[in-house]
Amino acid sequence: MAEKLKQLGKFKSLTPEINEAFHGWNGVSLKEGVLSQKLKELMAVACAATTGCEYCLDLHSKGAKRAGATETEVAEALMLATAGKAGAAFAHAANAFETFEETENDELFKKTYLAHTMKLRELAPEDFKAFFNFTTKAGAEGELSVKEKELILVAVSLITGCPYCIDSHVKNAKKSGATKEEVAEAVFVASALNAGSAFTKSPTALKNFDK
Repeated sequence: MAEKLKQLGKFKSLTPEINEAFHGWNGVSLKEGVLSQKLKELMAVACAATTGCEYCLDLHSKGAKRAGATETEVAEALMLATAGKAGAAFAHAANAFETFEETENDELFKKTYLAHTMKLRELAPEDFKAFFNFTTKAGAEGELSVKEKELILVAVSLITGCPYCIDSHVKNAKKSGATKEEVAEAVFVASALNAGSAFTKSPTALKNFDK
């Protein structure tokens, strides 16, 4: 960790203005707004789990704890990240079956394709049932409300890049009472964490210049 921080610190001298702007943006994206700082940190935990950034996971789980999140709330956020990544793969079956059936359509991610996913109920019934049992329970009311969970899933979906998931979870968030402003802040948390995962990989490249 010390070596990683040393390498990341190089940006202060290598790209000072960009580095300052990057950290300024990160600071704004995680501060209290229409969403609480606690929810933003929990969202960041889920986003970090989605990007696979261990540094971000460590940083934001500590941030969530400082902001008053419980261990159960962090666990629920992590399960949402797991469900969100699973859901993205599931939803992309829409295109997998479109390709398998060798249709003449040359357009991906059409909304009408989503009906293809229901074929999985017959093709892999046990898997289908177990998958929905997990994702339904992950999104149900717990220590985090359904609205909070759907906002977290909006952020996770933006990172997975699944258009079907984005459509579904934005609608679900709105249905559960989320405002457009809350969704907007979730967008910037996801954006910051996606960028952060790239930033924290920088030491792998920069350390080569120490030789």
